[in-house]
Amino acid sequence: MGGMSQDVDSAPQPEPKDTAQVPRRRPARRAWRIALLASLSVVLVLTLAAAGLALWVRTSLAGNIETFADPFSSLTSRAPEQVVAEGSSPATNILLLGSDSRAVAADPSQWHVGAQRADAIMIVQISGDRQSMSVMSIPRDSWVEVPGQGQNKINAAYSLGGPSLMVATVEQLTGVRIDHVVIADFAALTRLTDEIGGVTINLASEQVLAGTTFAAGAQLLNGEQALAYTRERASLPGGDLDRVRRQQAWMRAIVSGALSADTVSNPVRLYSFLETVTSTLAVDEGLTIDTMQSLALSCRDLRVGDIAFMTVPVSGTGTSPDGQSIVVLDTAADAPLFEAFASDTVEDYLEVNPGAVELLPATVD
Repeated sequence: MGGMSQDVDSAPQPEPKDTAQVPRRRPARRAWRIALLASLSVVLVLTLAAAGLALWVRTSLAGNIETFADPFSSLTSRAPEQVVAEGSSPATNILLLGSDSRAVAADPSQWHVGAQRADAIMIVQISGDRQSMSVMSIPRDSWVEVPGQGQNKINAAYSLGGPSLMVATVEQLTGVRIDHVVIADFAALTRLTDEIGGVTINLASEQVLAGTTFAAGAQLLNGEQALAYTRERASLPGGDLDRVRRQQAWMRAIVSGALSADTVSNPVRLYSFLETVTSTLAVDEGLTIDTMQSLALSCRDLRVGDIAFMTVPVSGTGTSPDGQSIVVLDTAADAPLFEAFASDTVEDYLEVNPGAVELLPATVD
């Protein structure tokens, strides 16, 4: 998306602190899990296309993925489908959830009220023309209306009603119709990072990560160091909200590393990486390996620079009537952003309103 920061996490050169991600017009209880969560599906989709995997490989990978029952069939109310011009295709919207154990989501017999909450929530939208991708994080403590349950933190919807209630809550909040749901656990987090040879992240300042001191600038971090980077909260003035930015920086770096020539062109390394990715996923039964590959082939030209990372605008933090610490959404700023997602016009919205949403910068505090 021309003007957006280039592949900053794959190059060893530091960028200025104030370099921000700008939309680019093309012709034609651990919230750190958000980084891996998004990269799992994004990387799987993109690398499947790049690899041209043989049938037996796809079958093997498909066997790693857990599926759960259709989360949409029980919904009595849905966000409207996107209206598109004749000959055009709608955007594809994937709801990505991070939780402590994907097994609970994948096996309805194990799920029960209060079993777990979603630690990370985001909508990944692949544009209808397959020329761009927009990733919108929703803070897990956002105070919203949960259908049939009253007001609560948005991540409580998963605990109270599983994937179906989570979809209903997100659709009611945003007006964005969800096409698929992906849930992940993160036991393989550090191994995934290490399998691509570590990740390069531009540090805004000197930091001590997992016992190692790193200077400001582009630094190569292994899995343990990257985990320490994204889990830090005490020293960040914005707490969890600042940590979301670190998580997105890590996600960008993982995607960049996964799409590098060293990974994609090495069949053994690529298969090992994809095996790790697929072993961490649970998906709705409609998101088959064939569906993933079809989607991948349609957006095979996407690169890291075509992905815009953002967080839903908030007006601050507060306390709920029942005493919970919550995030208060900025409804005035959120409404046009949600409409842009619902109508597949995110690029246009960000271009016309460059200051309306804070995008992920090249360097993150």
